[in-house]
Amino acid sequence: MNIILLSGGSGKRLWPLSNDIRSKQFIKIFKNEDGSYESMVQRMYRHIKKLDADAKVTIATSKTQVSSINNQLGDEVGISVEPCRRDTFPAIVLATSYLTDVMKVDPNDPVVVCPVDPFVEDDYFEALRDLSNQADKGDTNLVLLGMEPTYPSEKYGYIIPESAEKLSNVKEFKEKPTVDMAKEFISQGALWNGGVFAYKPKYVLEKAHELIDFTDYYDLFSKYESLEKISFDYAVVEKESLIRVQRFSGKWKDLGTWNTLTEAMEESVIGNGQMNDNCSNVHILNEMNVPILAMGLHDVVISASPDGILVSDKEQSSYIKPFVDNFEQQVMFAEKSWGEYKVIDVGNHSMTINVSLNPGHRMNYHSHEKRDEVWVVTEGRGKTVIDGFEQNIKAGDVITMDAGCRHTVIADTKLVLIEIQLGDEISALDKYKYDFID
Repeated sequence: MNIILLSGGSGKRLWPLSNDIRSKQFIKIFKNEDGSYESMVQRMYRHIKKLDADAKVTIATSKTQVSSINNQLGDEVGISVEPCRRDTFPAIVLATSYLTDVMKVDPNDPVVVCPVDPFVEDDYFEALRDLSNQADKGDTNLVLLGMEPTYPSEKYGYIIPESAEKLSNVKEFKEKPTVDMAKEFISQGALWNGGVFAYKPKYVLEKAHELIDFTDYYDLFSKYESLEKISFDYAVVEKESLIRVQRFSGKWKDLGTWNTLTEAMEESVIGNGQMNDNCSNVHILNEMNVPILAMGLHDVVISASPDGILVSDKEQSSYIKPFVDNFEQQVMFAEKSWGEYKVIDVGNHSMTINVSLNPGHRMNYHSHEKRDEVWVVTEGRGKTVIDGFEQNIKAGDVITMDAGCRHTVIADTKLVLIEIQLGDEISALDKYKYDFID
């Protein structure tokens, strides 16, 4: 199978565990058999590979998420990077062009597109395979996956099929309705439009050339910022006559709020936390080293990270976004392709950061013009390169770097550093990257 996973959004409704760099799909909340935790994107990728080990998976995303994707999935997954956000039609066209021009996928091989972050089980992935097979037949241009509604939702658009069969022609589409209208749609056999569909790349690229003047992936990438912001539904789906919908009745849930996310959690507490017996329907997610204790609470979510602390009634947590928009603060935690960092303390002329590098990985070779840095190695072994000079390092070593010097660190084992930044002006923009020859 060829699968494009759409990975977008800032995930502000799941603050403080998500931010502009770490969206909700990268939060690790699903427990594995070995006791470790995996994220939505890891879970989705694992299920796809379980069904089809040879599946080509491409993630369509923004450049801010690339490091997190590489950190969690490795280097084998394909990544179609949007230079800027331009809605789903440009994103899907760019990813489709990436498949044919970069990954060399046959334009007549079927492609399945789906969001990266729904909570689903094995039958969903089997449905994706069926969807791909339907598109491969070539007797229709688009095949959608329609979710059987479990309640009259105002959050989703609706697909009205012509029949109640598993595979049906599409009669019409309905925009996100009121609850009363949703009840009426459901009585007509309507299905939720979950943004899952399959097609042959040749078809989508032909549609794209009708609306966009470009030659190939590289040309499209260079023009991307000038493209119109428009959804794939408006640009293609709702205008297509040769279109069918495949009915899906399995588990499918959008984990877009704390209320829905905690419903999918197998445990009430993740991280350092506990509650007394008088609590009910309470969930604690704690990424901090300090403990959280909940007593006598009901229907509450408590979440803590370096970015902040949330204590909320679960129903009210759906309305968090405008309050988070008022916060003006830097990102305190982020995953990088080489590991992760967590800000420990911010002073007037200093910043202290806990840095963890994965074995065999390194930072970019870079410099800063307005700050000095000090690294204190607390765990592991590795090597620093400072202005071309190499030095082996181990736990207990201290390395100093003046402003302007070029430096990187390479991890032999898992390597943990305390990085202290010193200067009158400390900014993420004060970073200059250089080519590195090992």
